[in-house]
Amino acid sequence: MIQEKRELIDAIRNRFAHVESCPFQGPRIFFENAGGALTLKSVGETSAHFATIPDNQGRANPAGQALVDVITKAKADLAVFMNASSGQFIVGESGTELLFRMIRTACVNVAKGSKIIGSTIEHPASRSAANRWAEVMGLEYVSVPHDNETGTVSAEAYAEKMTPDVSVATILHGSPVTGMGMDVAAIVKEIRKVSPDCFIIVDGIQHAAHGQIDLDAYDVDGYAISPYKVFSRHGYGVAWLSDRLSVLPHEQLMGAPEKVWEFGTRDPGSYATMSDVVSYFEWLGGQVSDTQDRRGKIEAAGRAIHEYEKHLTTSLIHGTGNLPGLSNMDHVEIIAGADNPAREGVVSISVKGKSSVDVVEILNAQGIRTHSRKADHFSGNVLKPLGLDDCIRISMCHYNTEHEIAQLLTALNELER
Repeated sequence: MIQEKRELIDAIRNRFAHVESCPFQGPRIFFENAGGALTLKSVGETSAHFATIPDNQGRANPAGQALVDVITKAKADLAVFMNASSGQFIVGESGTELLFRMIRTACVNVAKGSKIIGSTIEHPASRSAANRWAEVMGLEYVSVPHDNETGTVSAEAYAEKMTPDVSVATILHGSPVTGMGMDVAAIVKEIRKVSPDCFIIVDGIQHAAHGQIDLDAYDVDGYAISPYKVFSRHGYGVAWLSDRLSVLPHEQLMGAPEKVWEFGTRDPGSYATMSDVVSYFEWLGGQVSDTQDRRGKIEAAGRAIHEYEKHLTTSLIHGTGNLPGLSNMDHVEIIAGADNPAREGVVSISVKGKSSVDVVEILNAQGIRTHSRKADHFSGNVLKPLGLDDCIRISMCHYNTEHEIAQLLTALNELER
């Protein structure tokens, strides 16, 4: 396990930029990973390299052909990372934009009067797209309620709302508010029992950094991630589309091949940085396992990340050393419970008698970076049913340390005084 190898933690942290300090603030602890993870140093180097290349991919010159090879390699790397034996990967403006495109395309190609199903736990990226195109195309939107106590939506909850005329479905893989992961495979199974040909689109943006994506096991039609949340950089999104979603009529240039979804000349550097991300997961998997198989290394990395982040969240919730954990602090309320097996590196809390914005500012003044979520169009669907106006999101990743947890607990404990 990662926490048993101090030298491995040091090696991990050495691969990321700005681990211990912010170029604008100075020394700080980074617990804002759900808002955007730290960036691999290799990603910065790769981005700078490709930003200076003037050639377009595909041109009849060595540079143009080399860029095609870079893109082809990145798509192959992504297929290993996400375990996709079919379908295609595309790059777009952002994860949100790609979710809109996939959901829109599905909605405009199914029968009018049919239904689209989604859940109340979802980020507005998918819920907004689903509601918008349901209205435009004359579909009925079916809303599956999530469980306020667990911060999740279950396969059983989807099953209760399913009917044979559901033609499109959306699923959230990980919540950026509660921090909980959903059982995508189980939800898909319930959907396909009732509507086998339903187009299923998954928002994997929050989940991706935890390294456990298995598209072949999910039986879905679309999956979107935001690379800046999985150790790459801002400025683009990545989506996987199944073969049957790929060939649905969609916006494209006249006369273009039917599976082409990308518009204009893409940035080869964005693709290349995803190869950097996949290489990092492979390296980590090689540190925590003896397997020589690429996919096996990625799976090993995902398991190690999950276990280590569980260790970090357990230390935060139940304490470390002589420091009391959040569950021992009377002035702190933990959203979705203290011992929730669905948790993926995020603990969201509220502090009695203090606004979350104020708490975040107090922590930030001590060099501890967290984030406040308000009951607005981004998070109101989760916070309002709990009677909360806001919350503090503490989001960890596998490069964080137990020592950093201890510093955060010390600061939070002092808020009661």
